[in-house]
Amino acid sequence: MIMEFALAVALGAVTLSMLLCAWRLWRGPDAPDRVLALDTLYVNVVALVIVLGMCWRSNVLFEAALIVAMLGFVSTVALARFITRGDVIE
Repeated sequence: MIMEFALAVALGAVTLSMLLCAWRLWRGPDAPDRVLALDTLYVNVVALVIVLGMCWRSNVLFEAALIVAMLGFVSTVALARFITRGDVIE
C-alpha cells in the first residue's frame, strides 16, 4: 500500500519535472539553456522508465533505462561540442 502510493507520487513528480524541462527546452533564451534542458529531460526519462519498471515489475524497462541514459550522455556531449566548436568530429 505504501509502496504504491510512493510510486504514484514519484510518477507525478517526474512527470511534472519533464513538463517543466520541456517548457524550458521550448522557451529557452539561448542554446546552452536548451542543451541543459534536454540533458535534464533525458535524466527525467530515465527516472520515469525506472519508476514504471518498479510499478509494472518488469526487468526489461531497467535495461531500456540504461540504453536511454547512454544515448542521452552521448547526445549531450555531441550537442555541447557542436555549440562550443561548431563541429562534432574534428
